[in-house]
Amino acid sequence: MTGFGKASSTNQIKKIIVECKSLNSKGLDLNMRLPQLYREMEGEIRNHASQTLERGKVDLMITVENLSEDTTTKVNAAILKSYMQQLYQVLPDSSDIDRMKMAINMPEVLKTERDELDKEEAHLVFETIKEALNALIAFRQSDGQTLSNDFEKRIKNIYDFLQQVEPLEYERKNNVRLKLQTAIDDLKVTIDENRFEQELIYYLEKYDVTEEKVRLKSHLDYFLKTMQSTSENNGRKLGFITQEIGREINTLGSKANHAEMQKLVVLMKDELEKIKEQVLNVL
Repeated sequence: MTGFGKASSTNQIKKIIVECKSLNSKGLDLNMRLPQLYREMEGEIRNHASQTLERGKVDLMITVENLSEDTTTKVNAAILKSYMQQLYQVLPDSSDIDRMKMAINMPEVLKTERDELDKEEAHLVFETIKEALNALIAFRQSDGQTLSNDFEKRIKNIYDFLQQVEPLEYERKNNVRLKLQTAIDDLKVTIDENRFEQELIYYLEKYDVTEEKVRLKSHLDYFLKTMQSTSENNGRKLGFITQEIGREINTLGSKANHAEMQKLVVLMKDELEKIKEQVLNVL
């Protein structure tokens, strides 16, 4: 949801510049800085921005540059002259320049004649805002493609690590059998082979990770499928899927009972954490 957009337009006397930037947020938090003349458009601008951007902490700023030599700020000569006379009486030893500097900052010396916002200028401002928001969305889309490529790479890495678990399972079974057999041999007792096999099967079933592998593969496939979907709130859905992926990886780690398998689980968790950090950027 991070992005930046900028647009500008001009008429005969003004240059209107619109800048907008967004950061991650669960909802839409829109902060606008508008010239006084455009305050009456605030509701319309806010509605359009909320429908266009959906989510994000958004700052939208409009600045206006005057292209005309005329200015709406005028000096009230009568009030200025009155202040100068009063200052002369209070500060007779001051220079005219010093008294002028003080007088010019007195109340009502400068007055601004407020312009009326006509329909043509309002339309120009709104179109410029639309252009800036579209530029921000284009930025988001470009950033989104980069995220998509990164997600695909990390999901593939998790899948590859999962594939490496399978050959280790056979090694783990043999290690378990050998460990139990060695312990029994050390006791120097005679055992029932059938009972030994039953206990071995029970032990292996307790640490069997077949279901976890199947569910993890399913979640990884669903993550990739959701990425390609055009439905709304995919960001939240991807967040939920990462939680399920994490749950299966954690269970896989708790059942591993094998050093190399534990290392692969750690690598999976590392890839998943990197995905979780970036999922917040997805709408």
